[in-house]
Amino acid sequence: MAIKINLSLPISLFFLLALFSTLAFAKKETEVAADPELKTCKHQCLQQLQYTEAEKQMCLQSCDMYHGLKHEYEKQIEEKIRKKKKHEGTPQEHDEEEESGEKEEEVEEGGEEEEEYPYIFEEDWDFDTKVETDDGRIRVLKKFTEKSKLLKGIENIRLAILEARAHAFVAPRHFDSDVVLFNIKGRAVLGWVKESETEKFVLESGDMLPIPAGTQVYIVNRDENEKLFLAMLHIPISTPGKFEEFFGPGGRDPESVLSAFGWNVLQAALQSPKGELEKLFDQQNGGSIFQISREQVQELAPKKTYWWPFSGPSTAEFNLFTMSPTFSNRYGTLTEAAPSDSRSLLQKHNIMLSFTNITKESMSTILYNSHATKIAVVISGKGGLQIVCPHITSRSHGKHEKSSPSYHRISAELKPGMVFVVPPGHPFVTFSSRKENLQILSFEINAQDNKKFTFAGKDNIVSSMDDLAKELGFNHPSKIVNRIFDRKESLFFPFKLPHEGRDGRADA
Repeated sequence: MAIKINLSLPISLFFLLALFSTLAFAKKETEVAADPELKTCKHQCLQQLQYTEAEKQMCLQSCDMYHGLKHEYEKQIEEKIRKKKKHEGTPQEHDEEEESGEKEEEVEEGGEEEEEYPYIFEEDWDFDTKVETDDGRIRVLKKFTEKSKLLKGIENIRLAILEARAHAFVAPRHFDSDVVLFNIKGRAVLGWVKESETEKFVLESGDMLPIPAGTQVYIVNRDENEKLFLAMLHIPISTPGKFEEFFGPGGRDPESVLSAFGWNVLQAALQSPKGELEKLFDQQNGGSIFQISREQVQELAPKKTYWWPFSGPSTAEFNLFTMSPTFSNRYGTLTEAAPSDSRSLLQKHNIMLSFTNITKESMSTILYNSHATKIAVVISGKGGLQIVCPHITSRSHGKHEKSSPSYHRISAELKPGMVFVVPPGHPFVTFSSRKENLQILSFEINAQDNKKFTFAGKDNIVSSMDDLAKELGFNHPSKIVNRIFDRKESLFFPFKLPHEGRDGRADA
């Protein structure tokens, strides 16, 4: 008889666990004590007459164990759903706690994907497609503060990428934002509509053109085969962090702003009958980006022949790809373009553009900016990025008292289409892959009086420090510190590890 009882207990427990596992996804009550599943489980344990008191206690303990495992599993599911919603741009709860000790403790103990990578923006996850047709699309990077509240300093700035197929026409529109337009790749004609005429700009890869808010513009991809890629940095002037486009010419798609007015207003303003106006605003249904014929492209392009005193087509403010570099060696090139005209939009918004080309198997130095926030777009090649951030504490440090912050390394593999942000004061490094150069376009925000400070290479801040300060800072002889930090190259180096000699030192 005892044998039968001992066998019936595990069998009964098995069926009990199987029964209640089917209820694991039931809605959790606010009070654990009121959980009906737990009550039912314990009640059934006590009703088993064949159980001894010890066996009933074992059954009750199994109920408690199952209850704990079930709620732990539900918590994990809730956490995954919450992370997914946040990754898709759902507003985060408790935003105001970010700078508090509770928030720091949460990041230190568990960390969250958005918080661990607040400065990295993926092409597939962090862009919203605002316009898409068969012949092109416009994607807008989500508001910077949706990714992290650490980016409040640039929350008013938005970045858009326009892609247009060969011979595509981007319909006339204006924005309620100032725009810094940069031609990443392709050949374009931009029509700039003024009060009495249309000024036409011929744009090549590397050209930058500032467009004031309210300016009516259209764009044509004049290339026969290649796509056109434009980066458009928007600085909204109406609603902070939000910009809109307004179409003048249009119909049903794109919709003309004029069609929103009353017919009596339009008839009086345009001196045309209602029927003619209805027909006018019902014709266009091809979308805001559509293909046109070769003849139409040629008609919209500036004419090739000009006679004095008439000038030719207008040109961009500068070409970042062809201008003289700020620094260059065989491991990389840095080109910076600051505004030369006080009336320029770049001067108005304190923006500088830069282009970095890192040779394959090379790296930039470790550096940081004193004032500028770097908004960088990877336009070609692959490589890597590391940023040091004091706002996120690495879990490996644990909790311990010390007189300085702990730092977290934010790492990312770089590829075309990715965007990353480097706040001022944050040291960072970029490096290329073994097979191809890495090319990065950067919008440097708050560029006035900005200085670049390096930790490696010629004239780095450690080598420039007096010997006693080095010894006190590192608690190490300055002679050894100098040997480690002194280097002949500047800004760009080969990405290779040193060979160690017999004494453990790196060979020169």
